[in-house]
Amino acid sequence: MLLAEVMEALEQHSPLSFAEDWDNSGLMCGRKNKTIQKILLAVDATDEVIDEAILSETDLLLTHHPLIFPNVSKITEDNLTGRRLLKLIASDVACYAMHTNFDVIGMADEAADRLRLTNREVLEVLYEDNLSKEGIGRVGRLPQEMSLKDCAEFVKEVFLIDSVRVYGNPESRVSFAAISPGSGKKMIKYARKANANVIITGDIDHHEGLDAVAEGVAVIDAGHYEIEKIFVNYMKDFLLRTMPEMNVICASQTPPFVVI
Repeated sequence: MLLAEVMEALEQHSPLSFAEDWDNSGLMCGRKNKTIQKILLAVDATDEVIDEAILSETDLLLTHHPLIFPNVSKITEDNLTGRRLLKLIASDVACYAMHTNFDVIGMADEAADRLRLTNREVLEVLYEDNLSKEGIGRVGRLPQEMSLKDCAEFVKEVFLIDSVRVYGNPESRVSFAAISPGSGKKMIKYARKANANVIITGDIDHHEGLDAVAEGVAVIDAGHYEIEKIFVNYMKDFLLRTMPEMNVICASQTPPFVVI
């Protein structure tokens, strides 16, 4: 299967038109006429993941976060992104990223499905027509009313996370939740507007957490990577359904930090 054909399938699922203006989703490097037989999935194109792609003789490295972000003007050994690109190009490994286009078409509903949210709506609407709305995050009813503490345990269970940070009274009751995988600082205002009791997201700073609670929205900071890692298994299932002849493997990627 040619890279161009793989890209067509990916973009039918999560069209690049849904990517935000500041984003850089799409092909980072590679030849569209290259034959793709093996795909490695990862959240980030780190040095370790790139080495794994090369050692496993991968044809395409498919990541959630773009390798080129922000854009680079030179590809040399003088900077980290340049060194990574040179290594991929020298080994003829293509690299493609599905970032905010996947956040809109894929990530949001997958995260909401895991939380079993019902009566769900788009949290931040970016696109709307007569038939549907699309955008970042989802908001909906939890399977049942529960304490904030129990909700945090539920989040840990469904996303396979060791620990989360909670802003708010652990004994307060929550039933209507917003979920926004990744960095969700700006999403708090949309959770408040939707009258959510709690927002589940990542990368919350001290002041955002305090202010959210003061405005009536508890926060469960489950981490940026920890929620978005669902990209890997989601895309593995998608690729095996749509191109069963493809050899699809998952990178042995772990959280980028440890809690001691």
